Amino acid sequence: MPSTGYLLAGIAIAAAVTLALRLAPFGLASVLRDSPLLADFGRWMPAGAVVVLAVYCMAQVDYTAPAHGLPQIAGVAATAAAHLRRRNAVLSIVAGTAVCVALSYALA
Repeated sequence: MPSTGYLLAGIAIAAAVTLALRLAPFGLASVLRDSPLLADFGRWMPAGAVVVLAVYCMAQVDYTAPAHGLPQIAGVAATAAAHLRRRNAVLSIVAGTAVCVALSYALA
């Protein structure tokens, strides 16, 4: 079993690294504020996160089941259609979820 001093040193180092990583963005904010790369990240990151989540969720669907993934595919289509029409994230999510759940119960 490691000594108490060794464990406390490990905890202190982990805490220091965590604190430094949490404070770094605030220290670099003035340097990065006018960065075109950061502006691009701010513009593309939300859409990228949604795409990654959608791909992950759709990869988990069992397309050999009786519904063949129809509720999930229709939910994604409804989400995309609602967002392209209204540009409202909450409305898009609610619409897609409602379509997916309704079809899941209807086809079950």
